[in-house]
Amino acid sequence: METQAHWERVYGTKAPTEVSWFRPHLDTSLSLIERVAGDLSASIIDVGGGESTLVDDLIARGYRNVTVMDIAQTAIEHTRKRLGSASQLAKWLVADITQAGLPARSYDVWHDRAVFHFLTEPAQRLAYVRQVSSAVKPGGHVIICTFGPAGPDKCSGLEVMRYDANSLHAEFGAHFRLMESTNELHRTPFGTTQQFLYCDCIVE
Repeated sequence: METQAHWERVYGTKAPTEVSWFRPHLDTSLSLIERVAGDLSASIIDVGGGESTLVDDLIARGYRNVTVMDIAQTAIEHTRKRLGSASQLAKWLVADITQAGLPARSYDVWHDRAVFHFLTEPAQRLAYVRQVSSAVKPGGHVIICTFGPAGPDKCSGLEVMRYDANSLHAEFGAHFRLMESTNELHRTPFGTTQQFLYCDCIVE
């Protein structure tokens, strides 16, 4: 509940452009998803979707099986309002990813930009990986974006973890095959830069 209250405050008091992780479009995420999704019927979940425009862009590209999850009801409501009638083309979940009841073997693509690095306790990360293992179809792709080795050690007032490709892949284990990784320098709305790491793994 403490974590949920924190993010409700963030989304309740800050505009989308007032948070460091904001980008008008998640170009790297979109490129990776389009590369691995197969076709427009692919089942995609965006974990920690918040107020990002990823769902807008996926819908605009014709994807019709998109689920957006966030721990903050406020973020989900803002995004649905922004989309208007197009919000009916996506599914919406308000839940803590470490505790959510997700349907088994349901997703072709799991996308997470900037949730996993907030899981500073080993038990949280283990619960997250269990969720991925259960919810993603065998052969499905898991796209995770975290702060890279040169990224900040705090975000939104919270401690975070930083990863390189090997250490991030190690959190998921041999059940996941690392396909590719890339670093991105994200320019924040405040004019600073942050190093992000993207990894794409296949569930085996």
